[in-house]
Formats: sequence, structure tokens, C-alpha cells
Amino acid sequence: MRTRTLALTASAGAALLATALLPTNATAHESGPQRVQEGTVGAADLLAKVTSCSQISNGKYRTDEEASATVPVCGKNGAVFWKADMDIDCDGRITTQCNAGTDPWFQDDTAFHQSDGKPLSAEKLPYVVVPSSSSIWNYAGAGIKGGGVVAVIYNNKVEYAVVGDTGPDKIIGEASYATAKALGIDPDPATGGTGSGVTYIVFKNNRTSPIESHGAAVTLGDSLAKKFLQDN
Repeated sequence: MRTRTLALTASAGAALLATALLPTNATAHESGPQRVQEGTVGAADLLAKVTSCSQISNGKYRTDEEASATVPVCGKNGAVFWKADMDIDCDGRITTQCNAGTDPWFQDDTAFHQSDGKPLSAEKLPYVVVPSSSSIWNYAGAGIKGGGVVAVIYNNKVEYAVVGDTGPDKIIGEASYATAKALGIDPDPATGGTGSGVTYIVFKNNRTSPIESHGAAVTLGDSLAKKFLQDN
């Protein structure tokens, strides 16, 4: 949970050439130059279902403190979505890449916790930040839960993440270090992120168990993505 007062530098993450299918129980964060597709549903198929917006939020969100409010939360059957930037959340467990020395906004907690009660690890776990509930939008009232699966799409790649933290109630477009790294976005919490081009599809009424298992999120996400395509 954080309030950013400076817009992050936009980054054009390098495109990674990979088409192989990743087993749904894999971690998706192997070292090396290639990044494979998670699950069996392609980015183009998901994006084709979110070309228009039926706005469900009472207003729009900013992507940064200085930006104008231009981003609505949109409704679909079984999901909500928004299209925004990606700022880097490094909050949670103190690790090599996520700590007070690397992140000027670092906080050692997350809104939702691992099954052992400890904060999530932004460096290891792909997670998404949702805006804290406000008059603009109440995520819980929309069926969004901590640990719920999110399909994060960028540069024709799909990464399954979980709802792991909450942020400022007027700002949207933030995800963990691990999410950015998996998508080829600069994950540096101080200077990384990307200024646009990220689609977040948040599936309703589900929860990954345990929340810290990325493999479980991929398995559940692939199933929910298929149902999303069928229902929309």
C-alpha cells in the first residue's frame, strides 16, 4: 500500500520471442532470455473481448498523482477490467530486490497475506494492486477478493497474477516486481514500469489457494479465462 508522488519513468520492456506452452503448474520465472506463454488462452483472444467498456465505476482513476482521471473500471460477464499503465509495487516481504534501499515507497506489508500470515513477496509472486474502496468503486462489492486471479496482458503476453495489495483510492495501474519482470517490463521500483499498454482482467468470485502459489493461480486463471471467452 503506497501513495506515489512522482510519476514513474515509462519503459519499453524488451519483447521476448517465445511461443512454447508452459505447464500450468510451472512458476513461469525461469532464468534465461526466453519467456513462454502461461496457460492455453492467447492474449489476442482475451483482448478481443475487452475492446469496449461498459463502465461500472462511478468515476475514473488517475494512473499517477499528477495525471488526469481517465481510466474507468469496466464490467464484463464474470470479470472487471481496466487499461492503464504499470507502476511497480515492491511492498511486502523484504528481499534483495524489494526493500527500503531499492524502493523509495517501500512498505513491509501487503493488504493480503500468505497462508502462513506473512506479507506477500513482490519479488517472487506476481500480484496486482487494486484501488482501495471509495466512492469511485468498491472492489469487494464487485466480487473481487484478495487472492483472486487477474490476467495481466502486455505486448501480446499473458501473465496470471493474484489480487495481492491495495493502493490509493484514486489511482490505478500497479503490479508487483514479479509481474513486471515476467512481462518484460522494467521491474525497478524506483525507475521502472511502463506508461501505457497494460490490460488488467480481474475475474470475479474466486480465490487462489494458497495465495502464494503461482502455479495454482495459473491453473485457476487458465480455467477462468476459457470461461470468460465463452461467456462474453
